[in-house]
Amino acid sequence: MSEEILINFTPMETRVALVDNGAAQDIHIERSATRGIVGNIYAGKVVRVLPGMQAAFIDIGVERTAFLHVSDIVAAQGQNRGEKHRSTDNIADLLHEGKKVLVQVVKDPLGSKGARVTTELSVSTRYLVMLTQSEHIGVSQLIEDPLERTRLQRVLAQSLADQSMEEPRGFILRTAAEGVGENEIAADLRFLNRLWSVVSRRAAAAIGPQLLYEELPLYLRIVRDMVRSSVERIQVDSRECYTALREFCADYVPEVEGLLEHYSGERPLFELHAVEDEIQRALEARVELKSGGHLIIDQTEAMTTIDVNTGSFVGRRNQAETILKTNLEAAAALARQLRVRNLGGIIIVDFIDMDDPEHRRQVHRTLEKHMQRDPARYQISGISDLGLVEMTRKRTRESLQRMLCEGCPVCRGRGMVKTAETVCYEIFREIIRDARAYENDSLMVLASQAVVDRLLDEESAHLADLAEFIGKPISLRAEPGYNQEQFDIILL
Repeated sequence: MSEEILINFTPMETRVALVDNGAAQDIHIERSATRGIVGNIYAGKVVRVLPGMQAAFIDIGVERTAFLHVSDIVAAQGQNRGEKHRSTDNIADLLHEGKKVLVQVVKDPLGSKGARVTTELSVSTRYLVMLTQSEHIGVSQLIEDPLERTRLQRVLAQSLADQSMEEPRGFILRTAAEGVGENEIAADLRFLNRLWSVVSRRAAAAIGPQLLYEELPLYLRIVRDMVRSSVERIQVDSRECYTALREFCADYVPEVEGLLEHYSGERPLFELHAVEDEIQRALEARVELKSGGHLIIDQTEAMTTIDVNTGSFVGRRNQAETILKTNLEAAAALARQLRVRNLGGIIIVDFIDMDDPEHRRQVHRTLEKHMQRDPARYQISGISDLGLVEMTRKRTRESLQRMLCEGCPVCRGRGMVKTAETVCYEIFREIIRDARAYENDSLMVLASQAVVDRLLDEESAHLADLAEFIGKPISLRAEPGYNQEQFDIILL
């Protein structure tokens, strides 16, 4: 498996793509004006407590108040430190309006919802995650070798013994720590201690809502979190960004520095690796399969639905084999599309109906196999009798579509517009209402060209009858700037 990371940097926007064997797998976009806030730590103030929801809204100094559920409140220091099993689960006993609370963002604001926050604070480096309100010591589950897990725990314990800490902290050794030595882990530990001392001083001095700790920008987070043994190189198309990455790697992740390359070619980096085309395809509802079948992906506020169709694929043997091959190809394709589009929440996949139970098991195994490479947490149910698979995928940031697009001002998210015929009949009803409500000599209808053309053609007899009914002349004028649903009636 050959992977490389592409970083396209401009002062306005940073884009990162993880490319595996020539195909984009993950695409991250961060804009300077609307940087994500996941990982940021704030001194917040409780502005509203909702006992009926067992939640509270916290003012953290951003546009919308953040949401804190009682399940995300850890026990106070001194009583079962770091445990979520509190003496009470009543939010009103734990928080009150005006109370100062330290919180960390775990989910960016999505749509009309504010950020999701927790009081379980943590900060990360290349090899360690510090849990500031826990004493738990753990190792990433992706490190499977029991001997290596034991070695890492021993190294961390020795480093903790060598360094004096103001109070006990919890730590998790990340996947990247596999195989590293004592010096690297000790250096990360020293950095985390210094960092948390600064955050603690800021928290003590904070009066109102205030940012205490800001997560690294995207291009630095990528080399800290995404680089693994399978990554062969990191290409950066900005000299400024390349220099900053070299300095960061030299201080914190020296083993990554050798992978960095400055791309200075004339052809844009994302265009050279076909990432631009992949982004454009990820904004479309239809995904073509090599066999001739296709997927239809419909992202809504409530859930994402994926419909599998054979399309032009007719197979070579029989219908059951044709359906199986299409579903197998679709299972692999949709697993990749979930990553590329960053789709999360509830996902319903409508596979083509299969009568053979073995075929269903094959499709389900194929889907699980390809989802195993997804870094996001997910759950997959079995295939139902109707050929449906229910899935959930953890969502912590906006999808690619929501990041790059906005709702259509014409259809307002319906995905369709009213026909010219429908708009004509709306105009007729509005004319009758205005004629009864106001005194005037005549009326003028302003509408799109398509609507005016229909009024002058198919609806001309009805328009004439209406003018005779209200006893007033009706004139028409096409407005080039009007969309098909838009019209105005001017009383003259």
